[in-house]
Amino acid sequence: MAEKEVWVVAEQEEGALNSVSLELLGKARELADTLGAQVGAVLLGHDCDELVDRLAHHGADRIYYANHENLNQYRTLPYTRIISDLVREHQPQIVIFGATYVGRDLAPRAASDLRTGLTADCTDLQIGDYTDPAGQEYKNILYQIRPAFGGNVIANIVNPEHLPQMATVREGVMKMHKPDTSRAYSVIPVQPVLTDAEEIVKIIERHRVPREVDLRKASIIVAGGAGVGSKENFELIRELADVLGASVGASRAAVDGGFIGKDHQVGQTGTTVRPRLYIACGISGAVQHRAGMQEASKIIAINSDPEAPIFKIAHYGIVGDLNQVVPMMIRAYRGEN
Repeated sequence: MAEKEVWVVAEQEEGALNSVSLELLGKARELADTLGAQVGAVLLGHDCDELVDRLAHHGADRIYYANHENLNQYRTLPYTRIISDLVREHQPQIVIFGATYVGRDLAPRAASDLRTGLTADCTDLQIGDYTDPAGQEYKNILYQIRPAFGGNVIANIVNPEHLPQMATVREGVMKMHKPDTSRAYSVIPVQPVLTDAEEIVKIIERHRVPREVDLRKASIIVAGGAGVGSKENFELIRELADVLGASVGASRAAVDGGFIGKDHQVGQTGTTVRPRLYIACGISGAVQHRAGMQEASKIIAINSDPEAPIFKIAHYGIVGDLNQVVPMMIRAYRGEN
């Protein structure tokens, strides 16, 4: 048994690795170093040999690799069975999943099967000590940190009495570490044992709708909020983004108002971003939105309300009507009078 291992369940789709898996390996490496432990990556798929090196280069000491043609595409029952069996056999201390549509389906089913706890949509993970109300002291347990009560408080959740400690972590909240190609690692082949019960669901046909935009990779984002006023007026945001070579973002209020699609949403229930420049237009700055963009290198806020919370984190603030300010910015960037 590998004592105190920290595991990341790597997510791949038809041989393409989800970047959240590499983000989580960086955090797992930090947690494992604190514990004096090793990092394990669990990879389920078919003919994904080239992904093994990438997982090792980003922090994994051991890769548990289940290579089977029936694992090429995600299905709930086979994946849950394999993950649960591996956890029972190797007994890691911590297991982390990405809070993707796969992770949000797989993690709670595995936690239920293993009779352990799970904290969803974490924004940070730390190692610390805990003393319960009865005075029982626990050393080096996982603090699972996430916003609660609509983002008004940050909750530190612990699960000291049951292992493994499990969590899903939102995409983009952990920084991806630079790969180290000199790292030594080992591969543990996994022979999946699947019964007819796990094979009851078959994938007959798949339809994929590509994302309109991947804000996590954007270096400049121009985002609009409810203050933009309408879908038609949102063209101002698009025009400013176009002249800056930027991506278009939005607050939840703008998405809920039908101004733009959900792929553009930034915040606690959208995408977490860290661009070099973030321009917030007509965004009040609710805590849920700030949680998704406050680590931008530079933040410019445009809002007609001088008391808007967005100004508390903005490096530069412009108090004014965005319908006047944004066209001025567009003309200035184009060199027009």
